[in-house]
Amino acid sequence: MNIRSPLPRRTSVSAAVPFCIAACFVSLATTMCSAQTSASNSTVRPSHPKAHAHNDYLHERPLLDALDNGFRSIEADIFLVDGDLWVAHSTAELSADRTLKALYLDPLRQRMQSHANDSSDSFQSVEGDGQPVTLLIDLKSEGESTYRALNQLLSKYEDVFTHVDSDGVHRRGVTAIISGNRPIELVQSDLPRFVGVDGRLSDLKSDYSADLMPLISDHWGRNFQWRGKGDLPAADREKLSQILKQAHQKNRRIRFWATPDHESAWEVLHEAGVDLINTDDLEGLNQFLQSK
Repeated sequence: MNIRSPLPRRTSVSAAVPFCIAACFVSLATTMCSAQTSASNSTVRPSHPKAHAHNDYLHERPLLDALDNGFRSIEADIFLVDGDLWVAHSTAELSADRTLKALYLDPLRQRMQSHANDSSDSFQSVEGDGQPVTLLIDLKSEGESTYRALNQLLSKYEDVFTHVDSDGVHRRGVTAIISGNRPIELVQSDLPRFVGVDGRLSDLKSDYSADLMPLISDHWGRNFQWRGKGDLPAADREKLSQILKQAHQKNRRIRFWATPDHESAWEVLHEAGVDLINTDDLEGLNQFLQSK
């Protein structure tokens, strides 16, 4: 007996149209979400290990403007005032609401925690990119008392700051280095200590360890003739090359302050291999380094 298959059910045009429209909206939404996800994934935050934010606290958003522009070295000046550490370039600018803790230490810890799942490095980095951050702290008030107050404060942030104790060096996402009024011998003998010391060119031949003196900084104009125009003279180029060679042999970085602060000068410093390029122009140096 032949059994006839039932005829396929016809769907009216009026019933099909809403279905097609809905399907199109779903497809369009999926495509847009996919495109947005791809755009988000392709957006890479800048990361510039060679960028140093000079007098960072003078910017609109201390620390955060520098980090958002990819800077991995940041500078703050401090005074010891009634047992607390206030951030300012001079005593005339001191303000109780601008403390090192409020402007830098707490935001650094918060930033690290916000990127806690982003870093695959051996330590938790501030931006989740595996790059350590340097906080250069210029001691403007008397050296020994300011250092003691600073070391005690940083000890409360041992999850944030690299430190040295009797067991050795404990690497963290931020390395603090003191400049200005530097009681080097006191720091060297102190354990645990949460800072290194910023050396000068006169310290190039010293036997200080790289953990104690990881950085050498000095005034550009007192050591070189070039003022930012034209090519770097041969004598300056040779002198700079020897400075970098000596510093790198002892695992130290080199930074100069009072350098010409524009793109052609950054080009010369970058090509010469200067480790930290000093600037007040965060966006300008960010764009320059991204072009490299």
